[in-house]
Amino acid sequence: MAKAILFGEPMVMFVADVPGHLEEVEHFTRRLAGAEVNVAIGLLRLEHHATYVTRLGNDTLGRYIKGKLKAEGISAHIIADDRHFTGFQLKEKVLAGDPMVEYYRKNSAASHLCPADIEDVDFSGARLLHVTGIPPALSLETRATTFRMIQKARESGLMVSFDPNLRPGLWENEETMVKVLNDIACLCDFVLPGCKEGLKLAGSDDPEKIAGYYLSCGVKMVTVKLGRRGSYTQSRTEKFYQECKPIDKIVDTVGAGDGFAVGVISGILEGLPLYQTIERANAIGALQIRQEGDNEGLPDKKTLASYFREVQDGAFANGY
Repeated sequence: MAKAILFGEPMVMFVADVPGHLEEVEHFTRRLAGAEVNVAIGLLRLEHHATYVTRLGNDTLGRYIKGKLKAEGISAHIIADDRHFTGFQLKEKVLAGDPMVEYYRKNSAASHLCPADIEDVDFSGARLLHVTGIPPALSLETRATTFRMIQKARESGLMVSFDPNLRPGLWENEETMVKVLNDIACLCDFVLPGCKEGLKLAGSDDPEKIAGYYLSCGVKMVTVKLGRRGSYTQSRTEKFYQECKPIDKIVDTVGAGDGFAVGVISGILEGLPLYQTIERANAIGALQIRQEGDNEGLPDKKTLASYFREVQDGAFANGY
């Protein structure tokens, strides 16, 4: 199957074993997390090769991540860093909805990923580079690396997809965030903003205006994520709203956007019709939030097909 390249900051996530305030929890379960890692895992489960580029501390958490990437089957291009630590996060256990997450990543190894680190990344045989708005927010070094990755992808004939994945707290100010992320978006083929992200980046929460803003910059296709309402997609030849497939429960909302990106990217790589691609994206986002964890709900092909059969048979008639 087709190959995608991703880069960013994989993190060790310590998830509380019981609900409650993090300061009161005594026991945690260790897992792998990170937006770009989630997408890589989702692509692998749909039988697409993924190469992941990052910088990790030469420490216990870095070795854990390296082992987890290998176990998932992800080809990793890892720069070992003896001077900086591997980032991690603490996450609440919730019975439903949005958990609180605390990040410990300032001055982490991944925040020092620089253009020189990625000069020998092999782009041959790959078809798509996936970029998020997190690396350019981490430091000036990772910001420059983001632009260099896109440039190298273009030089190698790759398509580029972009999920803004706003993290306002990581940026020096909102003005810089908006300018840099829009500069990145306009270098890409496919842009996947959320409706609230569009309000900050494109000046409107109207999905059609958001799509029009990026299409006018030369982007080939824009899909605006509308949460429970589904999504709005517009390309140079098509435009349509699509409702979410119904779901019986919401356990953990983290990773829904990453699942959506998995659906879009895999559909593009497989040459699916655009409507079918977005239908898959909505479905994978819905499946992800049925389970606890950042990537545990991302389906393989068999699970995805089963979900579509359940929806067709009316198994989720109550919806959400």
